[in-house]
Amino acid sequence: MKKIKKNPLTAKRKSKILVVDDHPIMRRGLAELINLEKDFVVCGEAESVKSALELIKAEAPDLAVVDLSLKNESGLELIKDIKARFPKVLVLVLSMHDEGFYAERALRAGAKGYIMKQQATSQVLVAIRRILGGEVYLSEAMSSKVLRNFTGEKIINIGSAVDQLSDRELEVFRLIGSGLGTRKIAERFSRSVKTVETYREHIKQKLNLKDSAELTQTAIRWSQSNA
Repeated sequence: MKKIKKNPLTAKRKSKILVVDDHPIMRRGLAELINLEKDFVVCGEAESVKSALELIKAEAPDLAVVDLSLKNESGLELIKDIKARFPKVLVLVLSMHDEGFYAERALRAGAKGYIMKQQATSQVLVAIRRILGGEVYLSEAMSSKVLRNFTGEKIINIGSAVDQLSDRELEVFRLIGSGLGTRKIAERFSRSVKTVETYREHIKQKLNLKDSAELTQTAIRWSQSNA
């Protein structure tokens, strides 16, 4: 039987996926998993905000899989940049951080889905397909929480006070909990020590903490409970 050649003009285009993660092993494993699918192709891998934005401009991916913790940078800020500069590029967050604290922030920043890394192998392909199909992807538990918040049913939990923090304040709070001092945090974000001290004061006020020692203790406990 004579084989019929496919017309390249009518053949279905593969969806282009960009992987953004500062861990090379994670990037490579995720890229290999995605490239096994007939309808996907990884068009690039990035480890920083700068390289991610450069690749988006050069490759025009359909979707970017973004980690929230990048080298000295915030994935939330990257998502906001993507939304502002490349509004057609969809974003799926793949993170080690507890979705209870970060998923809604990621959605507000412009992401269309959130997966914790423990679920990556089993759920990332499902999430990518749903988002490319025009849906939002969250775990069942997180979907219920978002819906309750949207309908006005306030959920009271230990982390409710932390929800008052801005995205940058939450990042500073997380880094305090991981053991970093003010100067190191300032270096991470390329900000002045004075700016980070201002963030610390805002955090103390919002969490009703009396001093720096209580701030550090609270941040450490929070980080340990959400590791």
